[in-house]
Amino acid sequence: MTAAKRILVLISGSGSNLQVILDSCTSGRIPGEVVGVISNKADAYGLVRAKEAGVATSVLAQQQFANRDDYDLALQALMADYKPDLVVLAGFMRILSAPLVRHFAGRMINIHPSLLPKYQGLHTHQRAIDAGDEEHGASVHFVTEELDGGPVILQARVPIFDGDDADEVAARVQAQEHSIYPLVVQWFCEGRLAMQEGAALLDGAVLGPAGHASE
Repeated sequence: MTAAKRILVLISGSGSNLQVILDSCTSGRIPGEVVGVISNKADAYGLVRAKEAGVATSVLAQQQFANRDDYDLALQALMADYKPDLVVLAGFMRILSAPLVRHFAGRMINIHPSLLPKYQGLHTHQRAIDAGDEEHGASVHFVTEELDGGPVILQARVPIFDGDDADEVAARVQAQEHSIYPLVVQWFCEGRLAMQEGAALLDGAVLGPAGHASE
């Protein structure tokens, strides 16, 4: 039996995706263990969630550093201390530098609240409403040097109804995030998921632009 994978989670806020991953590890659904949680904000509620689960936490604030490069060097060293097999970005609101991304290439995933490649960056729910889209969603992808541009692993779609505001759409999307993110973490920890030559592979098969699609 293979050893449980070591999972490191980076957060900036409430940590709701962190919570579902913690719960999935506890239940045995994910054959892994969250060994640490790092936040760039000391008041992030996700740190409370981690401490209640008995998980080690670290805070690394931008204000401690003169520039972004110094911050990312310190962050990379801190991340490496946890010896992660997988790095999970769960609402970590920083753009990571290319050297850090390269260091963890194929071992770092992110969840983004849109159907990538649509709406990279911020304010995705309002942008989808403003565009008149009838559906929106979330994408889990490997992290590469291109912002929100790494190969997609799995997407979930939600409808946008007439009269919806951004908060209503966000709540609908977040409910789906809580389903697809732990599933992708599970696949990785089971050894089924990899990134090779800029593509995401599941069970050895290259995934398409929208990731794994199951009817």
